[in-house]
Amino acid sequence: MNIELRHLRYFIAVAEELHFGRAAERLNISQPPLSQQIQALETSIKAQLLARNNRNVSLTPAGNMFLKEAYQILGQVDAAATKAARMQQGELGEISIGFTSTTPFMRKVTLSLRQFRERYPDVAIHMHQMNTKQQIAPLQTGRIDIGVMRNTLLPDNLEHRLLFRERFMLAVYDGHPLLNYANEGISLEMLSGYPLVFFERDVGTALYDEIISLLANAGVTPMISQEAGEAMTILGLVAAGLGISIITESFTRMKIDGVQYLHLANAPACSEVWLVNHKNRQNSAAVDRLTNLLISNIVDESC
Repeated sequence: MNIELRHLRYFIAVAEELHFGRAAERLNISQPPLSQQIQALETSIKAQLLARNNRNVSLTPAGNMFLKEAYQILGQVDAAATKAARMQQGELGEISIGFTSTTPFMRKVTLSLRQFRERYPDVAIHMHQMNTKQQIAPLQTGRIDIGVMRNTLLPDNLEHRLLFRERFMLAVYDGHPLLNYANEGISLEMLSGYPLVFFERDVGTALYDEIISLLANAGVTPMISQEAGEAMTILGLVAAGLGISIITESFTRMKIDGVQYLHLANAPACSEVWLVNHKNRQNSAAVDRLTNLLISNIVDESC
């Protein structure tokens, strides 16, 4: 069979008008070619669709059935075309995002995600929690489209854009001696000798390395008393008096009874948050829309 969409449209016009002249006028073609195309359609499918005489045109039983199917086929084609256009515009599709455990506490990132969901509800967003270094392989293979991560060494086929910098802060429990210096700020050197609660090395890889380097540059050897895999657990251990913790400013959105946050006096004491993607893989329009929204919502604040 060699049935084209125009054959279906011609047949529908005749079936609805039940008159070849009116159908031809509606289709903006002459009547003889229309009659020839309908005959070719019937020959191709080996069924008579229309009963004709000098005065009337009517649908045969086969024609009635074929009309219903033709409506469905053209409807599916129109729907597919609409979906393709919406995907081209970034209004439809899927986005896979890698994010670290601290990302949900980054107000500017969560604001962008909420705005995107409100503007483009038909784009499915799939979030994958991974530490910074765990995101690299999925970004290379295409399992995730973009990654929100801490600054780290990237392979040549990945590129990053700076989203923002955030200050390091100190989390202490109520009654801790360092609270006496809250107004003037705490220097890193003042942390020497105090037990610290840290991320587990294989969970918060980039933050772990950054904080260790920060302390080393200040001449402080960390005394790690506890390690934990989740931000809430770290702050819970601080509240329990098991140590203090160096965190980033996004953590301070979590209000935990018995925990207070202090500014560090050292400058620069901050961590970079990156948006990372593959250099050579073309992003979908939806990914580009979300990326542009993230960039536009975030103004880097020097720390």
